[in-house]
Amino acid sequence: MNERIKAYDDKMKKTYDHLVNDYLGIRAGRANPHVLDKLRVNYYGTLTPIQQVGNITIPEARMIQISPWEKSLIKDIEKAILASDIGITPSNDGSVIRLVFPELTEERRKDLVKDVKKKAEECKVAVRNIRRDGNDAFKKIAKEISEDEVKQLEDELQKLTDRYIKDVDKLMEEKSREILTV
Repeated sequence: MNERIKAYDDKMKKTYDHLVNDYLGIRAGRANPHVLDKLRVNYYGTLTPIQQVGNITIPEARMIQISPWEKSLIKDIEKAILASDIGITPSNDGSVIRLVFPELTEERRKDLVKDVKKKAEECKVAVRNIRRDGNDAFKKIAKEISEDEVKQLEDELQKLTDRYIKDVDKLMEEKSREILTV
């Protein structure tokens, strides 16, 4: 791969990876510990990822259990969960916090699919913006290289863009199917 194209490939890959991580946080009726990835707990004055203050397990298909390493953190973890957009009320027995995921209603599933499609569209726009930036950069260096080389770079970048757009569409279809499967 051309050195000039490689930089744009890296940017597109990061954009795609970001979408994959976003999709991990979307729950499809099953307990998924990745829904907690963005949660931060006030731990001695520092916002700390929830994974670093306790043990997270999945004892049942629709339950996440959080066992804090310090009992004093239970209230802070509950506050973080309630303040988040997870939409689940935590329950605790004094030593562990349980998050029980309800079955998704048909309406909620459709809302989640809309969210999945919106995130995919944002990713595709970002990939196209990277392509545009690349094409602009190639036009600026047109004085240093031949027109044929500029055209070749633009074609390679377009093929790269098409590949990532296709990958995003495929990922979106898989996630939508996963959410709609009861």
